[in-house]
Amino acid sequence: MNDPISSTHYPERQAERDAWILAQRPDLDHHRSALSVDRPGGQLIEVEPDAQGRPIRSLTVFITNRECPWRCLMCDLWKHTTRDSVPAGAIPRQIDVATRSVSGPFGQIKLYNAGSFFDPRAIPSEDHAAIALRCRGFRSVVVECHPTLIGPKVPGFRDRLDGARLEVAMGLESAEPSVLERLNKRMTRDDFARAAGYLRENGIGVRVFLLVKPPFVDDVAALEQASRSVEVAFASGADVVALIPTRSGNGALDRLAKAGLFTPPTLTLFEDAVDAAFAFRPAGGRILSDLWDLKRFCDDPASFEAREARMAAMNLGQQVLPRIGAASSS
Repeated sequence: MNDPISSTHYPERQAERDAWILAQRPDLDHHRSALSVDRPGGQLIEVEPDAQGRPIRSLTVFITNRECPWRCLMCDLWKHTTRDSVPAGAIPRQIDVATRSVSGPFGQIKLYNAGSFFDPRAIPSEDHAAIALRCRGFRSVVVECHPTLIGPKVPGFRDRLDGARLEVAMGLESAEPSVLERLNKRMTRDDFARAAGYLRENGIGVRVFLLVKPPFVDDVAALEQASRSVEVAFASGADVVALIPTRSGNGALDRLAKAGLFTPPTLTLFEDAVDAAFAFRPAGGRILSDLWDLKRFCDDPASFEAREARMAAMNLGQQVLPRIGAASSS
């Protein structure tokens, strides 16, 4: 029997892409079998600068909910989602579990749900009031959403927060139109700009996720596109730009890697992209580098801990520090 996927490395048509991406997923039911709709997938404590540059202690809650309807090429968040919508009341209970397991004080809470907070199939709209109640006491509340779902529900949720500042995180990933289209994001740069503008008009903060070296891009183009994407994000009104090294491990990117269409960035390239990004940071803007599992990208093990500490210090201090270890790739 012929494998319809083997005839091409990556389909050009959207419907075929969805099927191809789904077919690459390893052990989906295994990942989902351990999930409970009454418990978050996990939580994380971080320190990052606030809008005034002051360190703020931040609690990230990884909410368990229904999988996002989009099939983004690079996404592995489906490993932490359910097949069906969660019942009303489940999300507030998950937040309770997370907040009771840590000791404060915290200035910020991030509610990351592996999809879109304003997708009612993922986060029941009737839970917004109960969720907002649990966010009181935090100065800042961050949720994530696909740009095409940004609309009146967002300021409606903001108004329930009793004065806490709402920030919405959106994945632009790349400002290069051809790359964005091939990532299967189901959005354009114009969609992103419209969503960011709407948030700004309503006094809501904008956080943007960008990928460093997505698939189909070589090292030289990756650095150029990362800088251009940072510039576009800030020009669209971003308060925070978070740079993320593109990781394999979701099945689809591993398949592309075997075909020679994707290689993860080295730590040196990632450092180059982060350093270059600061040239586009406006007054009050913040640039953050994602340090999770950073060691997998390391090209000089002897210097890794010092280089990781440098990037963490840059996240807090918001300035480029002298390089350590491996030289710049540029």
